[in-house]
This record gives sequence, C-alpha cells and structure tokens, in this order.
Amino acid sequence: MKNNFKYLSVLFIFASSLFVGCQKDDYSLGDLTAPTNLVIDAQIVGQNASNPNGDGSGKVDITATADNALAFKVGYNDVSDLSTPVEYVSLPAGVATKKFTSLGLHTYRITVVAYGKGGTSTTMTKDVEVVSNFTPDAAIVTNLTNDSSKAWIVDKSVPGHMGVGPWVGASSPIWWTAAINEKEVCCNCFYTATFTFTKVVASNSFTLQVATPDGAFTKTGSLAGIPGIPASGDEGCYSYGGASSAFSFIPASSGIDAATPSTQTSILLSGSSTFIGYGATLKEYEIMAITPTYMYLRVQGTETGNAWYLKLKPAP
Repeated sequence: MKNNFKYLSVLFIFASSLFVGCQKDDYSLGDLTAPTNLVIDAQIVGQNASNPNGDGSGKVDITATADNALAFKVGYNDVSDLSTPVEYVSLPAGVATKKFTSLGLHTYRITVVAYGKGGTSTTMTKDVEVVSNFTPDAAIVTNLTNDSSKAWIVDKSVPGHMGVGPWVGASSPIWWTAAINEKEVCCNCFYTATFTFTKVVASNSFTLQVATPDGAFTKTGSLAGIPGIPASGDEGCYSYGGASSAFSFIPASSGIDAATPSTQTSILLSGSSTFIGYGATLKEYEIMAITPTYMYLRVQGTETGNAWYLKLKPAP
C-alpha cells in the first residue's frame, strides 16, 4: 500500500510539472505608440541678414527631437532630383552636422525618421536652401593639371594601387588591396586607360578626357556607371569609346575626420560618361593625397557600404 501511494505521488508530481511546463507564456510589449512631436531644427552655419543661405561652407547643424523616441536616422535629397533614393544614416542623439557640397545655391530636403518601441516610427521632412562656395588649394590644381593639361594612369607598379574598405568607419582599404600587376592578366585595360585633366584658363573651368584603348575596367549592369556596358557579366574589360566631361573641385563630403590624411578636396565629374580608374556609378573622388608624381583617390564603391581606393601616376 505504501509503495502504491509512493508511485501515485511521483505520478502526480510529474503530471503537475508537465502542466506547469506547458502553460502558455504571456509576453507583452507594452505601449507601441510611435514617437510624437517630432521636430527638425536645421541651422545653416554662418546664416545672417547679409548671408541668408550661410557662409558658403555648405554646413548645416541638425537637431531632431521627439517624445518617446529611442533612435533617429536621417537622409538627404537635392530637391531638384527627388527621384534619387534616400540613403539613411544613424543620427546619434538626434544631432549631426551635414556638409552639402554641390557648388552654388541648392535646396535640400532633410528627412528624419524617429523610432520608438517595437520598431514604430514617425517621419518628417524639412527643406533648407544652402549655398556652397569653394576654391581649391592652388597646389592641388597645379599638381593635377600642370596648370594646362596632364594625363594620369593607374600605377600598377605599386602595391595597393586598388583597394577596398568600408565607406564608413575607416579611411584605408582594410578589406583588400591589389598586389603589383595583379590585374595585368585578367584586365590589362585597367592599366592602359588614361585620364587627362585640363584646366581651361579662359573660362576658369576644368575638363576630363578618358581614353581606353583596351576597354574600360568595370562591373556590369547597374553596378557600372558608364554607358554601353552589358547588363550582365563578370568584372572585367568592356568596350567603351572614351568620353570627356567637365569636372569641378568641391569640399569632400565623405565625412572623414580632418585629422585623417586627406586634402579634404574632391573631384566631382559631371554627367555619367566619364570615370577615373574604375567605372564607378558615383562621381565624387576624394583626393587623399596628390603630388606632381602621385595621386591617391577614394570613391564610394558601387556596392553599398564600400569605398574604393586608387593610386595613379603621370602617364609616360
């Protein structure tokens, strides 16, 4: 009898544990109300009665506030081209300084997204009219153009003549660098293309002439930034008739800290027909360093988040 009672007790305890273990957990996320009272404060640096669009630096101090917001993201568009998708970046503590670099007077749309609990969000936009004026260091112009015309080629004789790293968070090609002559077998066009930069003294303007006797080194489809490239295929040399376009010097927009080796000056190509070194979709090439015999460039890669690096030398 005692044994039967003992077995029944064990069975009861085991059944009770099953019942408790199978009980449905009750989770609650609480109130999922999206952030409210989102406000964007955009102060154009140097704005005053005499300079209503700023001091020409193109800088705008941005502060976003909202009730019940856990995080913010921000994106920018030139109002003249709202078809371009907005790329959002984190807005730490809701505060940032944005440097707009398109020369002249432009209207930009600032879009802020405030995130609350459970991924809820609230979005707001604000337009600002900003002027950007820029005069490059005379030495940069001289080194690039020889104050008339100067041709450059990718320098295959040095390691790291091409490299890849993150666009944000680094200013060097920490992911990959090319060895000496690395692309010679597969893609010799990378080394035979010439890029001639010309200063037009009469109009104080600049042009780039691209010549590719063996084709252009590029990706294909949407990852190519120049006309005539096939819709699909591996990275390589593709037929390209060469082209010329205007270019301008602008303050670099990469956001790399001023303490990092960089001239803080970029070459901005006009249109989509020209490129430097590699057929990239984006046309701003930051000049990291330049001398009469050496040029080191950084450009945002075709794949989101990548930065490409290129080392060039004067053409023989």
